[in-house]
Amino acid sequence: MYRYEGQVVHQRLDDEGIMEVVDCQGVRALHFGSAARQSSLLLADPDRLHSLYARTMMAGLLFNEQPRDVLMIGLGGGTMAKFMLHRFEHCKLRVVEFRSGVVSIARSHFGLPLHPRLKIKIGCGAKHVRQYSLNHSQCHDVVMIDAYGQNGMAPEVSSLAFFDACRILLADDGLLIINLWTTDKPLLQQVSWNLNRVFESRLLLLPVRNRGNVIGFAFGAKFGKPTLKTLMDRAQRLEQQLDIEFPLYLYDLKRNNPNTFNRIIKT
Repeated sequence: MYRYEGQVVHQRLDDEGIMEVVDCQGVRALHFGSAARQSSLLLADPDRLHSLYARTMMAGLLFNEQPRDVLMIGLGGGTMAKFMLHRFEHCKLRVVEFRSGVVSIARSHFGLPLHPRLKIKIGCGAKHVRQYSLNHSQCHDVVMIDAYGQNGMAPEVSSLAFFDACRILLADDGLLIINLWTTDKPLLQQVSWNLNRVFESRLLLLPVRNRGNVIGFAFGAKFGKPTLKTLMDRAQRLEQQLDIEFPLYLYDLKRNNPNTFNRIIKT
């Protein structure tokens, strides 16, 4: 069977709808009942981070090049979790994924390994963050949010209360990274307002080139203010190490945040 101009290699249905794995021209993609790719994998090089938005989310490594304890809300195909497991040997990952079928597909078709540094919880990411923040604080140096379904971003992970709970769980010098869609302008504006309020305007937005995504980076209150020179040197080094376009991301961050860049970066 063919869909989205490719061959369907796996289908699964749950209460939230259909999940499809489609191979097309050497790329494997996860779909939730629409042409939008939730995750993608280069079959000839499965350990390379392929998706443009996932690669852009890794621009957070410019600000924390050795993540130690990462909370991920939303798993998708597990390509980002797999990448971080392989590249950062001391990094622990806790993932909250709403759909158990997504976890099964990540294991069976996208190569997400069983690993002692990876813990996956099935459930609502917003509920986990809210409940955990009642008795814990400053648990994670990075929080990554990529929670989308067939109809777009889950509303539970875009509220002011959710981001406030994330701030509690985030280290004072930590970094929150979130994937947003520019096609939903009201939601993008609301999420940006919520993040700016919770993180006191320490927010940078990075559009994904040639895609409808924009990645938000929100910084903890005690995040050390790096110099632009330090970030430029780091971008060059990370590009060589990880084969990701960090100098381009740094350029786009500066260009797209003229009013806030100097608040976070010493130029």
